[in-house]
Amino acid sequence: MHDRFTLELDLPSYFVTLEGPEGSGKTTQAELLADALRSLGLMTLLTREPGGDPVSEEIRKVLLDGPDHSVTDRTELFLYLAARAQHTERTVRPALNNGTIVICGRFIDSTVAYQGWGGGLDKDVIRKMNSVATGGLKPDLTFLLDIDVETGLRRQQQWNRMERKAVEYHQRVREGFLEEAKLSPERIIVIDASADVDFIHRKILHYVAEKLKIAV
Repeated sequence: MHDRFTLELDLPSYFVTLEGPEGSGKTTQAELLADALRSLGLMTLLTREPGGDPVSEEIRKVLLDGPDHSVTDRTELFLYLAARAQHTERTVRPALNNGTIVICGRFIDSTVAYQGWGGGLDKDVIRKMNSVATGGLKPDLTFLLDIDVETGLRRQQQWNRMERKAVEYHQRVREGFLEEAKLSPERIIVIDASADVDFIHRKILHYVAEKLKIAV
C-alpha cells in the first residue's frame, strides 16, 4: 500500500509496523523480526515511534519523560504527529525508496488508539491528520499484539507518562486497537501477545515471509 511516489521506483521495499497496548512485547518482536530478516540477507531498518530521527527523539522526551498532566490532550496529538512527519520524511521514506524493509514499533494506528479512542479526540480527524503527517504513507502489514491491560501493565518495569495514565484509559486504547483492526482486516493481523515469545516471533515471521515470497 505504498503511495505512488514509492511504487514508481519499483524497489522490493516493505513496511511492517507493530502495534498494541503497553507491555504487549512490540519492541521484542520488532527486534526479533529485524534480526531474522537480516540473517536472510535482506536490507532491514528497525525504527520506532515516537522517535527514529534526532528531532523526533527530542519530541519523544517531551511526550514520555515529562510529569503527569504536563501535556494537554491536543498538544499530545500534535506532538505525536510532528514526530511522525519528521520520522516519515527523514527515515522511513528514504529507506523504503532505497529498497529496504522497514520495521517500526508503533505508527499511525497508535495515534488513533491512544489519542482517539483513549483520549476522546475525533478519530476521523486524527486519521486525516495522520495522512497529512505521513504524506499518505501506510504500512503494508501491521501486527497488533493484543494483551489484557492489567497483564501488560504488570510487565512494565519503568513507567513513562503515557503508561501512568489510568487503567480505564488503557482499556479504551486496547478496545480501540481491536476496533481499528476490524476496519482494516487486510492490513492488520491480531496476535495473542500472551503466548510464548518464540511462538509469536515464528508466527510473525511466517506472515512476513509469505508476503515477501521468501523461504525461512
